[in-house]
Amino acid sequence: MLNPHYYRRGDVEVFDALLSWGFGRDYAIGNIVKYVVRAGHKGAAAPDLRKARWYLDKLIELQEGGEDGGEERD
Repeated sequence: MLNPHYYRRGDVEVFDALLSWGFGRDYAIGNIVKYVVRAGHKGAAAPDLRKARWYLDKLIELQEGGEDGGEERD
């Protein structure tokens, strides 16, 4: 599933750029926390919970050897 155009610059997804710069996991964890905590406080909870799930799914994919080989970072 592609993200909306505002999450891309040209053909590059922002999350993919962050991964290549070494920030992917930290960024994902921060957004998971952010969206879970604000769920229900900025309108309906479901959209924020779906966003948190998207980041959690990406984090799981990374850990299982997805986009960056699943290497652990200190």
